[in-house]
Amino acid sequence: MAKHRTPLSEILAQIPAARARSEREWKAGKRAVSARYDRATGRVVMELSNGSAYAFPISSIPEMAHASARALSKVEVEPGGYGLHWEELDADLSVPGLLMSSLGRKEKLSELARIAGKTKSPAKAAASRANGAKGGRPRKTVR
Repeated sequence: MAKHRTPLSEILAQIPAARARSEREWKAGKRAVSARYDRATGRVVMELSNGSAYAFPISSIPEMAHASARALSKVEVEPGGYGLHWEELDADLSVPGLLMSSLGRKEKLSELARIAGKTKSPAKAAASRANGAKGGRPRKTVR
């Protein structure tokens, strides 16, 4: 089976959009600039790129709930602030995932739908054209 290789020119063309997206996420506070384990409260505290802080109980992460305080205190922020890493525990946590976990079910579904709605593919474009040919989405009726 032949491997598909993306041409370098295509990769280079994607870089400006990726940098712009990263800048937007940085300004929105979706990236960590520092993290520490607070032994007294049993929480990991992250300072985010917009100046706010987010803390979560380590007990909410079942795989890490029984780790020693010494191991937990060795938390590192991954380059770019996208994740937290514990070398000794061989554990990584996504900053956006941690922030998403603090939302309620309705808010999570809304955010996931917003992200999915941005997805572009030939199949999605074809389905949209086919739906448009049928008159588009039916209007909601008020009762």
